[in-house]
Amino acid sequence: MILDPCCGSRMMWFDRANPMTLFGDTRVETLTVTDRSHKADGTRVLQVAPDTRMDFRQMPFADETFRLIAFDPPHLVRAGKKSWLAAKYGKLGTDWRDDLRRGFAECFRVLTTDGVLIFKWNETQVALRDVLALTPHKPLFGHTSGRKGQTHWMTFLKEVK
Repeated sequence: MILDPCCGSRMMWFDRANPMTLFGDTRVETLTVTDRSHKADGTRVLQVAPDTRMDFRQMPFADETFRLIAFDPPHLVRAGKKSWLAAKYGKLGTDWRDDLRRGFAECFRVLTTDGVLIFKWNETQVALRDVLALTPHKPLFGHTSGRKGQTHWMTFLKEVK
């Protein structure tokens, strides 16, 4: 079984109804946001419809439940009330370091031994190095897209204790 604990509108998924995946999020909502790249009227409809409503900092699963986790937490710490980026990706709280530290800990708790965690981060507001410092686990490999792309993918493996 695969877990996406911060699925949002499932934008990164090729199959947004993947039957092997449990999609979770704190939000359940349909939003119309300003996004001139989609419709002639300058709007886009985003639907956040998780299979399970949950908080990635305190997941309702037993230890070692999932073999693969796609962890794409909110990456914004500053965004206005009408921000389409905040609507798309969510927003971290004021204590974002603790939120992400707890999120990593929970992901590794519910990940099976030898399970894989794929971590996606956009460093528009918070540098990747600052986020990776919040977990004792080190990525094996990934893709850092550089200054312009700012979206990074990291692969972790939960090692045998």
